[in-house]
Amino acid sequence: MRAHPSAIVAAGAKIAAGVEIGPFTVVGPEVTVGEGSVIGAHVVLAGRTTLGRNNRVFAFASIGEIPQDRKYTGEPTRTLIGDENVIREFVSINAGTSQDKGVTTIGNGNWLLAYSHVAHDCVIGNRTTFSNNAQLAGHVIVDDDAILGGFVGVHQFCRIGVHAMVAAGSIVLQDVPPYVTAAGYPAKPHGTNNEGLRRSGFSPDQILVIKRAYKTLYRSQLSLEVARGQIVADAQIAPELRPLAAFLETPGRGIIR
Repeated sequence: MRAHPSAIVAAGAKIAAGVEIGPFTVVGPEVTVGEGSVIGAHVVLAGRTTLGRNNRVFAFASIGEIPQDRKYTGEPTRTLIGDENVIREFVSINAGTSQDKGVTTIGNGNWLLAYSHVAHDCVIGNRTTFSNNAQLAGHVIVDDDAILGGFVGVHQFCRIGVHAMVAAGSIVLQDVPPYVTAAGYPAKPHGTNNEGLRRSGFSPDQILVIKRAYKTLYRSQLSLEVARGQIVADAQIAPELRPLAAFLETPGRGIIR
């Protein structure tokens, strides 16, 4: 570990060899930081927090502090962050609450840009992108490869599906299905995230299948129940539709319509 002389690293912290810790950073006694991680200046790593390997945390980020929840009364909840995440300036990530799983979870390869916020009990997948000031309320789930534009706000208990994209300034009050582009206040569906799918390696044929499923869900004038049944049936022979079918079959706040 290479820590600046002004950094405060508690005796109980578990810091792997090769970790860099910048000036005036504070690391609590129940924090674990994996190999290759770089922690910038004025960062606070608090609570029962674990960061994996090769994370980059920039100045003034706050990770693992107690949840901003009136129900919280000091329970031993946690924050768990995977590998190779980029956490930019002034990002805040709060620990979980005992009313949920007791842990806020962030996977691997995510980019959380400046001032974004991940509230208590959120579950973030892998390779997501949070643009500046994207804000999650508590208990939100953001699946792999989703993109949140700048100043997006997501209501508690909402879900954002894989490869979904939420446009800048949108307010999400219901679930955003996989592959869907959402925009507005409240957010409404505006087609499929074609560019994101291409960048992720989806073939033109796969994108066409997804676009047809979108039409079934949003433009066919079918009831949600009938459209869901059609997509579930189509997913039996089109693997790219399985995330969408599973999402629609999982209870939530209702999808954006």
